[in-house]
Order: sequence, then structure tokens, then C-alpha cells
Amino acid sequence: MHPPNFEVSLKPCSFLIWASFWAATTSTGPDFSSCISSDLHQYGTFKIAIPSNSPNFLQIFRANLREPRFYNTSSPKPLFIIAAKETSHVQGAIVCARRSGLQVRIRSGGHDYEGLSSTSEDPFVLVDLSNLRSVRVDVRSESAWVDSGATVGDLYFRIAERSNVYAFPAGSCSTVGIGGHLGCGGFGFIFRKYGLAADNVLDAKIIDANGRLLTRATTGEDLFWVIRGGGGASFGVIVSWKVRLVPVPPIVTRLSVAYTLEEGGARLLQKWQSVASRFPEDLHLRVGLSVMDSAGVSLLGGKKTVLVSFEALYLGRVDQLLWLLKVSFPELNVSRENCTVMTWIQSAVDLAEIGVPFDGPPSVLLNRTTQQTTPSKMKSDYVMAGRVIPEAGFEGLFRLMVEQSAFAVLTPYGGKMARIPKSQIPFPHRGGVNYEIRYGVFWEDHAETEVKLKYMRRIYDYMEGFVSRGPRSAYLCTRDIDLGRNGKGGFADYETASVWGLKYFGNNFERLVRVKTSVDPDNFFRYEQSVPLYSHVTGNRERWI
Repeated sequence: MHPPNFEVSLKPCSFLIWASFWAATTSTGPDFSSCISSDLHQYGTFKIAIPSNSPNFLQIFRANLREPRFYNTSSPKPLFIIAAKETSHVQGAIVCARRSGLQVRIRSGGHDYEGLSSTSEDPFVLVDLSNLRSVRVDVRSESAWVDSGATVGDLYFRIAERSNVYAFPAGSCSTVGIGGHLGCGGFGFIFRKYGLAADNVLDAKIIDANGRLLTRATTGEDLFWVIRGGGGASFGVIVSWKVRLVPVPPIVTRLSVAYTLEEGGARLLQKWQSVASRFPEDLHLRVGLSVMDSAGVSLLGGKKTVLVSFEALYLGRVDQLLWLLKVSFPELNVSRENCTVMTWIQSAVDLAEIGVPFDGPPSVLLNRTTQQTTPSKMKSDYVMAGRVIPEAGFEGLFRLMVEQSAFAVLTPYGGKMARIPKSQIPFPHRGGVNYEIRYGVFWEDHAETEVKLKYMRRIYDYMEGFVSRGPRSAYLCTRDIDLGRNGKGGFADYETASVWGLKYFGNNFERLVRVKTSVDPDNFFRYEQSVPLYSHVTGNRERWI
């Protein structure tokens, strides 16, 4: 299917016209391009609908695609990109895509590790929300409305404009889109104190498969439950979120210290496993594992070693942090020189790792041009409470890491996360979790892709004996298609989808399927790892509800 070579712009109030047009047509009526241009109108100079044969199509497609693994020309591309500038543009795209029998992909920040927000094996339309980026902060009510196309950096900056004693418990990567982040859970350096980003959602505006704009009051609690950490794209398009702001002190403390294996890093990692999730919730101390050149022959027997980096944010002053670590983790041997006192927004700049010093202008958090330039593959695991990976287990991981320069990030749980019920939202990884592991690898040459994917599977297979089981849990934000996928066209029965669904959602998966069956009975919002419908077995054949 080749769309005509034109670009259309749409009236911001034209949804009702599109909806009536769609309702009046039959299944043999006009295709997507005819539907979307039925009320053709120039909306300023901004082009809303960009067909795949437009000269600037690839530039727009890649602009918000953060995983370069899917840059190559053979990756599936949409027939149209809808660069929505108004909610009505999203509604019209949904109505016309459904009318035309096309799938949709919803992209806010474009950070999906498997590219599922930007690609599809079936004909599709890409709805890009990156221009819907308004953030409206109300300090008096301790809340903010933030559009899905805004980034984490946008939200942090706008909060800091209004107050230096409020924050939001989202992640550290400033270019991550709010829509995907809240839809999969979202955690950062203050989540042990305040829970996930998704735990702090108060309301939302969602467009359903019929193009209707709904809120928490009109959707009911079931739909509001699923979109917070359950993968919102399975249920509709969330265009805006109302979030709770959380208090932070005027001054916080950052800690950074690192040791190679030869300097005792492995021994410190053993101690970290037993204390990090039990620290007071004002302290978040994570570990990064990375490969570096060794000064001599390393403990692993070659010229490469592993650097064990300890990164912390403490919601308090440096003297308090030093006392706490002296009592609980004296082996880390930290001093005042390892610590930096700053404001919370400065810590957000520092942790974003965008090449700007912490005392640089906070407006750098608004920069969306920071782009990952090399392909990557990520996986995740959970180590459960009361368990640690033995030193020999980590040694095996280190040997695998140095083969092709993999890395890992270990994030401690505990604190408030342990007190939130597993069923409060779809994200189930709460009490009983010691820490999460995220593994990854980057590479330069696209020709190496299959080699690197197999390499990451080897690491994942090796770790099986040290992590959660029954099921082996995974974090939805670290999307991993190796865990399982739906069938052609995004269709799957409960049993097939539960292979990956139980890993992400545990016992919450069944409720997700029930709600999906209720709110999207035609399964319009579907993709390779979308929540399926329940199916009934009638006689010898399966029937979709």
C-alpha cells in the first residue's frame, strides 16, 4: 500500500467530523488517507499527517526513535506518521486507522528497547505524541497535569520553576517520554521513599478504541488501574496524566565512589546485597558494573576488569549520610570528598548523564536532541529478599561481561516499595524483592546485531539460577521480546501471552486480561506484547470474545 505523496494538516476541532465520517462509511469505504484528509485544512504551517513517501519522512521517523537498532532501512515503517499537536488529532488517527483496518503504534519518547512503539510487522500508522508536551504545575494542590509527549526532563524542570522543595519520583534519563514511563511503572532515585512514578498518578485522559476522550471519572477504576504500569498502549492512548508532587529537602547529597575487582569491588558488592534494600528510604544506593582496561593482569586473568560503581542520592545533608554509611556500610570507606551537596533539580541534571555539570543550567533537561548513537539490547531480572548472588556467581557474570563489554545496573528495593500491595497497580514487584538487575550491551556495527543478541541471551541464561523463579520476573520498562511474543497481527490467546505476561505482571496479569476484554473487546490496540483478550473454547474451535 502506497499512500499519495501529500501532507495534510487537520483542524484542531475536527474530531467530530472524522467520527461522523467513520461511522457513516462501510468496510469497503475510503482508506486511511481519504479518511484523514476528508476535512483537509491547513493548520498553520505545521504538517500533521506525514506519508511514508514524504521527503522528510525518515527524519521525522527517527527523530523520536531512541533505539538505533531500528534505524536500518529494512525495519518496518508506518504508512503515515501523525505528528499530533492537539488531542483531536490523536482521536482522528484512531478513528481512521480502525476504519481502515490498520494497526496503530503510540510513541511518546521513543525509548522502547524493542522498538514496539515505532515499528510493526503489519501495516500501521504511527501516532507521535512528542508535540503534546504541556506541563501545568499547581504547587498549592501538590499536583501537575503533564502530557504524554513531555519528557521526564520537561516535568522536572517545570516543577523546579515553581518550587525547590517538590519533585516527582520518575527515572533519571531526561529524554524518556512520560507516556511510556508511567505506562510501564517508572522508577528513579527517590522511589524507595515515594514508590513508582505510576504509583503517583491521580488521574488521566485516555482515548479509547472508539475515539472517545475519557477521564478517571468516566472510565471507571478498572481502566484507571491498568494504565498505571500495565502497558497503557494495550488499552488506549493516554494523552495526559495528573501526577502527585512529592516533597524533597532544599539540599540533597550525591555520592559517587568506585572500585575495580582488584581493589575489592566484588567483596563490597557482596556486602551491598545484604544492606542496600534495608537502608532508610531517604537513601538510594545503586551499583553499576562496567568493563574497563586493567592496569595489569586482572583477577579475571586478562587485560580487562570490572569496575563496581556505587551511586547514591540521599534526601538529607552530607554529615547524616556519612554517619549512616559508617554505621551500616563502613567497608565502602566513603569520605566527604566522595559527596556533593546540591539541590534536587541539580541532582536531576547530574544523574541524567548528559555531559553537563550538576551546577549547569537546569534548562538542559529540556534538551531532546541528546540521542543514543549505538544499537543496544537490554534484559532485566529480580533477586528476591533474603537471597544474594554468591561471589562465585558474580565472578561468572564478570567473565561473561568482559567478553563483549556488557554492563549491569543493580537497583535496590525496600522502603516504601515493600509496603505497597502487589495488586495496587499492575506492577507486582514489591515486598519480597531485594534488588533489580538490568543488563545491557552496546555495539557500533549493525552487522553485529545477531551476535550481540545471542551474547545477551547467554548472560540471561547464565543468571537463571540466581534470580527469581516461578515465574522468572521481568520489568516491563525493560521491554524484552525474547520473553515471548503474540502471534501474527498481535493476536494471542491467554496461554500464549501468559508466557511473557506473568513475567512482567505476576498474578496481576489475569486482571489485565479481564479489563482488556471489557474495554477493548475488538482488540484494536494490539502489538507483539499487548495484553490479549480472554478466549472461550466452544466445541473444537476457539472463539474470541
